[in-house]
This record gives sequence, structure tokens and C-alpha cells, in this order.
Amino acid sequence: MEFIWILFAFLCGLSAKLINLPPSIGYLLAGFILHFIGYDADDSLQTLADLGITLMLFTIGLKLNIKDLLKNEVWAGALGHTLIWIVTLVALIKLVAVIGVTQLTNLSIETTLLIAFALSFSSTVCIVKLLEEQGEMRSRHGKLSIGILVMQDVIAVIFLVAATGKIPSPWALSLLVFIPLKPLIKKIINQVGHGELIPLTGFFIAMGSYELFELLKIKGDLGALLAGMYLASHAKASEINKALMNFKDLFLIGFFLLIGFTALPTWEMLSIAAMLCLLLPFKFALFYLLLSALKIKARTAFLSSLALSNFSEFGLIVASLSVEYQWLSKEWLVILALSVSLSFILTNIIYRYSEQLFISKKLIFTRFERKKRLAEDTFVQPCNAPIVVVGMGRVGMGAYSALSKQVGSQVWGLDAERSKIDWLKSQGAQVFHGDGEDRDFWENINLVEIQLILIAVPKVQDAINITQQLKRVNFTGQIAAIARFDDERIELEAIGIDKVFNFYTEAGVGFAEESMAMIDTHQFTAEQTA
Repeated sequence: MEFIWILFAFLCGLSAKLINLPPSIGYLLAGFILHFIGYDADDSLQTLADLGITLMLFTIGLKLNIKDLLKNEVWAGALGHTLIWIVTLVALIKLVAVIGVTQLTNLSIETTLLIAFALSFSSTVCIVKLLEEQGEMRSRHGKLSIGILVMQDVIAVIFLVAATGKIPSPWALSLLVFIPLKPLIKKIINQVGHGELIPLTGFFIAMGSYELFELLKIKGDLGALLAGMYLASHAKASEINKALMNFKDLFLIGFFLLIGFTALPTWEMLSIAAMLCLLLPFKFALFYLLLSALKIKARTAFLSSLALSNFSEFGLIVASLSVEYQWLSKEWLVILALSVSLSFILTNIIYRYSEQLFISKKLIFTRFERKKRLAEDTFVQPCNAPIVVVGMGRVGMGAYSALSKQVGSQVWGLDAERSKIDWLKSQGAQVFHGDGEDRDFWENINLVEIQLILIAVPKVQDAINITQQLKRVNFTGQIAAIARFDDERIELEAIGIDKVFNFYTEAGVGFAEESMAMIDTHQFTAEQTA
């Protein structure tokens, strides 16, 4: 990558962060500025963007459960939205064309269908980055959004096969051999250890699956996603994901820059792109009504719909393909690039105020909520258990074990990952499935019974989100949390957490105390006195 790209990406990303916007908005701006002053994107930037998307889909797969995609709210929500959106938008475009907008009046029905289809998808890159920055990837609405995005990716693959005539190779059936080979592959990954081979293993599997699927004439990105899902149950899945996180974020900068290099717009193109963005509220409303009809709670449906209310980079792929086959004029490639960019910016800005927006209009949105809830959204609070450990990872499980030895059944654990809860229950732990970042969850349990909540989640943003929800429901007990760095400790204390433990400092203190207990310390006291 040329240094000038890095310079502009850094300056614009930092500027966005300083005004409390996600750096990705700055990267988008950097791409448009570089294009405006005369720079062109080369193959290396495209390679970086492809790497970023491939790693992102692979890491998404590492956190997905195939069963989640079979839920009605996921597949029916995605498919229902796509069909209704296309029919409605085609009718709307034809209606607006009567006004005399140049770019719309000459569109054939086939071209109109392509544009509507391109705009039906939501951006995987934008939403995943947004959820990560907000610490909501593991939340109920985060998982629902990701599930819908994956189903949209499946629809995208079907379209690409149909549009290009690129029929998968007969050898694609050989991929089934990986099912019986899974135990062997897991054993091989177990030998990787915990060092530099961990990220290399992630790269190898992600890129290897991409190339294998391309060789079999299947979309390579889908291969990376399925490879991640294939390994999601492995003990090292979380470790591989963490090792790839920074690489993925770095390479995705290339993707955001690349959007700005698509083309230079005219004022007419910009106005049409802005007009298309006026459709985003309709996209939100359609998602919300569908999810509500599928018995999703009001807050979950609201946050998922708001996150999904943008246009996808896949729209650019559809547009590029359509231009190549002369189904669409080159001007529409620019218009769609602008509308995608504008939707990214709008989503990132509006979503930051999602909680405030929902609270202010809660009475309106809850009118559409179904009385009968899904099993996943119901929770039975354990009686007479005043201590809660939120987040049953390594730190949370350690805290739970220590407390259960002292107070027995007076402590219970909470985690948003159902598979982890099922496993811990099989081990005899008193743990329950629930989303600590969901205000509805805390509103539906008896907080008077709870005296102490230990927040043992790995990301500081997750701890902030949970604490904010507890404050909103007027929790009066004590809250403790963990932090890795002093600035995180200060930030957590500032929002009202009663006790913040520095992860590394407390580990050192505990290590010293446990070690000193192994020897007679009286001799050291006597020597100091002498």
C-alpha cells in the first residue's frame, strides 16, 4: 500500500474518532479525497480489500451456530424482506420516473429489478464493524443481524450463479468429505499451540477455503464463511478469532478506501444517491414489522432493524456485473457507490443514539410486539441467589467457581452464548442464558434480590453497555468489573462501577499471594525486624 493511502486513512480516521464517529467513516472520506486529487486504486488495494472481507467472513463464521440460521426469524426475516423490498421498490421507481428524473425514465423493467435487488441487501462490513465498536456482537440483536446477513449472502451466491451462468463444478460434491474428516482436522489444529502459528492457521484456513471454493466455481467468500462455521465448535475458535482481529481491521481499511475510488460523481448522481437514501426509513420499517411478526421483542427488533438499515457493498458487485454485461449504464455504478457510502455514514451516526431513540419512542414500537415470546427470549430467575457473574469466559468461570465454594447456590452465572450455557449446565454449574446488554432482560427479573453483579466480559465496551442498562433500570446493588489497562479502569469507574479490577495487576497480586503461601513467611518478618 502506498504511504499516501496510509497517511490519508490515518488522518481521516483520527479526525472521525475525535468527533466521536467511527474511524471507518474517515476511511470512506479518505478514499473520496484521494480520488478527487487524482490518485487511482491499484491491484494491491483491491487485494487488501479482498483479504479484509475474507477474514471478516471467516471470523463471523467462527462465532456462528448453524442452528441459528434455521430459526424462523432469521431465514424468514431475510427472505421476506428481500421479496417485499424488490416488489415495492420497483413500483416506487416506476412511479418516480413519471416526474422526469433522467436516470430513471429510461430504465427497463429488468434494469429496475437489478437496482432494487442490489439495494435490498444490508452491508456485512458496515454492520459487523458497527456491532464490534459498540460491543454488541454477542448480543441477541447482534446475533440476529448477523444471521440475516448470512442468509442474504446465500441469496447473493444464488444470484451470481444464475446471472453469470457460473455453475458449480461437479467436484463441489467432494466438499462433503470434510464432514467425516472433522475430528482429524480438529486434532491437527490442537497441535498449533498458542504462539505465532495461531494467526497463520487462521490465514491458512480462511484463504485456503476461499481458493478451494473459487476452484470449484463457488463464491470464495462463502467458502471462508462456511470454513469458520465448520470450526466454530473447536476449542481454539475464540483464540483464532482474537488473533485475526487486528489483521482483519487493517485490511478492511482497503475496502473502505476502495469505495471512494469507484468514480467521481456529478451533482445529479449525488442527488439521486441521496434520494435513494430516503428509502432507508422504509427499509427499517419493513425489517421491524417482519421481525415483530416473527415474535421478536420490540427492543431486539428495533436495534436489529436499525443496524440493517443501510445498503450493501454487494450492490456494487451487482452493478459491476451488470455494467460488464451491459445491463446497466456506468453512471449507475457511481450512483450505487454513493448511496452505499451515504448509508454507511447515516447508519454509523444514527445507531450511536439507538438506545435513546428506542426509549423515547418505546410506546410506539411496543404496540407491534407479540404477547407470546420465543423460547430464547424467556428467562426464569433463580430464587435466593443474590450474586450474579455476567460473562462465563475464563475469568467469569474462575470467579464463579471461587464464589460457589464460598456461598454455594447463592451465586449464578449468565452468558449470551447458549451452547456455552448448555455445556456448563452439563458440568453441574448454576448458569442461565441471557443477554446482559438487553434492557428488557433486566426489566423482567427481580433486581431487589440481587446484591452484587460481577461483569466479567472481555471488552470494556461490553462492560459499559451492561452497566448503562443496569443504571437505566435503577439497579441499586454493587457492580464490579475487570479491565486490562488503566485508562479502561478510569473509564469504567467514571460510569459508576463500584470496583474495577485491573486484570494484569490483580493476577500478579494473586500470583504473589498464592506463591508466598507455599513457604514460611515468618523468617522474612524476623529478618526485617532484626
